[in-house]
Amino acid sequence: MEAFQSPCSLQIPRMDGLRTWQRPSVLPPPGSGCRRRCGSRSRSLVLASAVAAPKRETDPKKRVVITGMGLVSVFGNDVDAYYERLLEGESGIGLIDRFDASKFPTRFAGQIRGFSSEGYIDGKNDRRLDDCLRYCIVSGKKALESAGLHLGSPNMEKIDKVRAGVLVGTGMGGLTVFSDGVQALIEKGHKKITPFFIPYAITNMGSALLAMDIGFMGANYSISTACATSNYCFYAAANHIRRGEADIMLAGGTEAAIIPIGLGGFVACRALSQRNDDPKSASRPWDKERDGFVMGEGAGILVLESLEHAMKRDAPIIAEYLGGAVNCDAYHMTDPRADGLGVSTCIERSLEDAGVAPEEVNYINAHATSTMAGDLAEINAIKKVFKNTSEIKINATKSMIGHCLGAAGGLEAIATVKAINTGWLHPSINQFNPEPAVEFDTVANKKQQHEVNIAISNSFGFGGHNSVVVFAPFKP
Repeated sequence: MEAFQSPCSLQIPRMDGLRTWQRPSVLPPPGSGCRRRCGSRSRSLVLASAVAAPKRETDPKKRVVITGMGLVSVFGNDVDAYYERLLEGESGIGLIDRFDASKFPTRFAGQIRGFSSEGYIDGKNDRRLDDCLRYCIVSGKKALESAGLHLGSPNMEKIDKVRAGVLVGTGMGGLTVFSDGVQALIEKGHKKITPFFIPYAITNMGSALLAMDIGFMGANYSISTACATSNYCFYAAANHIRRGEADIMLAGGTEAAIIPIGLGGFVACRALSQRNDDPKSASRPWDKERDGFVMGEGAGILVLESLEHAMKRDAPIIAEYLGGAVNCDAYHMTDPRADGLGVSTCIERSLEDAGVAPEEVNYINAHATSTMAGDLAEINAIKKVFKNTSEIKINATKSMIGHCLGAAGGLEAIATVKAINTGWLHPSINQFNPEPAVEFDTVANKKQQHEVNIAISNSFGFGGHNSVVVFAPFKP
């Protein structure tokens, strides 16, 4: 084990054995009079000079842009129609009719109705697949279409498939297939379990099946970090591009958990609203009368590309992904840290990764689930990072579509990018009696015009998983 010499002549062992340590240029050289115990003033000067101003990526091979978006939502499968209904302040929450929920204390959700995969999944496979997989495949192919990469088109054929990947996560996986398999085992024995039970239940199969359909042979896996999943996937996918491992990535999240065991599980956690008499107003982030989150479902997927790759194929550049961060509260299975340290640290690191100063951010698409502890914990963490809240607008997509679990960040990223593109922020509906501690403009109940400079989108999940991504208008 080697050692290197510090500016203060201390012998510090070098543990990695991989590369030679080099003294930062901002530190004084040996022999310049630096004593073992540096004075506080000189130490402050050293630290201050070592802190560089935020610097954004300029290399077109490492800049990551968004060239396509696709979704499946309670408001349909068209991105523009989805955002129009968000701007109108429409609630997609209603009573569950997919199964008999009459004996549950919560009987409503953001249930998708009338979903069709026609033109995207062949009939035989469509009948077998779990909705979690169907939503993934349809939203992924729609994202490619919006990026000008229709299957079989000349543009698609020119893509180097070995350098094209898929990273779509899910919090719950193929829950319907899993539930049906368990029921078959109990009622009829193991011989009646479908051979698709394991393949369609595991969380990686959405990414795998989508890649099989489109031929992308690059990085392919899933991430499952509960409700933080989609942002984890964006962060990981963008880093594949930044490291030069991929030119293009499909990334996001998918979820379909509105079935008896899914609803019952969250009821058992005491996490859901029970406002059965008025489902449309049940999801009310930052309102004093909030009583829990509302389940939702769907999928949201972005096409991420290096700027160099996008420009070479003359792709439609929608916005830019500047950076992101992920971390863990290391605190509790379901509750956020009271001091907000995990969330505030994650936001700070996302801005560092993006090369953005806090003062540049003027829009936050919040996690904002409508839970008593979670809503204020997020607000308190945001206040730690952003000292001046007067210029920042913050809204809650979940107030209209519910909490889509692993897909939440995907659908909210699309809402964030649409806000950047349109100059309009959708409202946070059901703001009847706001919490006084929320010292932000929450775009309460009515859309607002707003030119977005820098936006962040927050997602947090059970287990203390935190994820934040940073988006901005694309500027060549």
